[in-house]
Amino acid sequence: MDKVVGTQCSICNTRYTLDEVTYTCPKDGGVLDVVLDVEAIKASTQPEDIFSSADQSMWRYLPLLPVNDPGHQGTPLRSVGLTPVYKPPQLAAELGIKDLWLKDESGNPSASFKDRASALLIARAAEIDAEVVVTASTGNAGAALAGMAAAAGAKAVIFAPKTAPPAKIAQLLVYGSEVILVDGNYDDAVALAVAAAEEYGWYCRNTGYNPFTAEGKKTAGFEIWEQVIAANKLEKPLNVFVSVGDGNIISGVHKGFRDLYALGWLKQMPRIFGVQSAGSAAIANAFNLRTEAIEPVSAETLADSISVDMPSDGLRALRAATQTDGAYIIVEDQAILDGIASLGKVGIFSEPAASTAFAGLKKALADGLIAPEEPSLVLLTGSGLKDVKAAMQAAGE
Repeated sequence: MDKVVGTQCSICNTRYTLDEVTYTCPKDGGVLDVVLDVEAIKASTQPEDIFSSADQSMWRYLPLLPVNDPGHQGTPLRSVGLTPVYKPPQLAAELGIKDLWLKDESGNPSASFKDRASALLIARAAEIDAEVVVTASTGNAGAALAGMAAAAGAKAVIFAPKTAPPAKIAQLLVYGSEVILVDGNYDDAVALAVAAAEEYGWYCRNTGYNPFTAEGKKTAGFEIWEQVIAANKLEKPLNVFVSVGDGNIISGVHKGFRDLYALGWLKQMPRIFGVQSAGSAAIANAFNLRTEAIEPVSAETLADSISVDMPSDGLRALRAATQTDGAYIIVEDQAILDGIASLGKVGIFSEPAASTAFAGLKKALADGLIAPEEPSLVLLTGSGLKDVKAAMQAAGE
């Protein structure tokens, strides 16, 4: 593929070709970054080519993605991304902030951000002739993979903890994937998915394991650049708030900004703020200790999508904040529920993992991490219909 140089380990910086290593670095287990051929892309594509594209999905950024055109026109696979950005004045006024944008991912085909990675992984699986794609999930990643696989006529197997919300498990089954419920937590499901991939030769979608997942998720960074930074000609760095579990979404968004910066299309990097629940804060703990040594926790939070003992993409997620003058913020579960209610009052129905990012923005303002006059965006990663139980708690009796 002429627009890709290969991959590079996030720990030891060793370079590999795409054919050489499929998943993590064989030397130290580090997560791999896909390295684009920046000069080749600059010679063939300009920002105006992207802005003028008729494609109203993440595939408008195909020149910057490490796959070829996946086909499947007219299917949900081709409707992922280019999600709306809202700027509710009443919420900004309530917070005392000048410029506030909310990017709502609930309009994706499976109603969450995870469709981005799954759409790209299904495209990659077809290119390498993988017959089955497998992943571990608390619900959203599995639903995304199941939905994208169904759209493309591919096979998917999902390992999910038995504690995952029933609505999310039902979604997996409706899409026709094979679902295996695990007596254990998300980390146990991850280990089983990897073991099954090794045993049966399946293509593993696990985040923080397959380097192509972040390549799908980086398209959100591209959209934030196009919809907010470029569209509003922002002169100050944009503050971007992202909820964090295993760390792959925030590292993907960071990768998108890094790719744009390398191309010279993004003049200044946004400040990235990771937000974690107090009950699942392994990366935030490392940030506060000023170390890259991330220690596991015993995760317990109502935000199931970000409930992780040991983040699989923790190092890159940590660097997303440290390398952009951002920070990590810890919020309580009650603040997450309050966030669901606040977002609902401006017409946005978010699941707990999504409202976590909004709770982080409120705390950042209260703690003086950001100033009211600085432009800020909150990434809302999934629909409230994913977890009706939490929505009922937020709404009250």
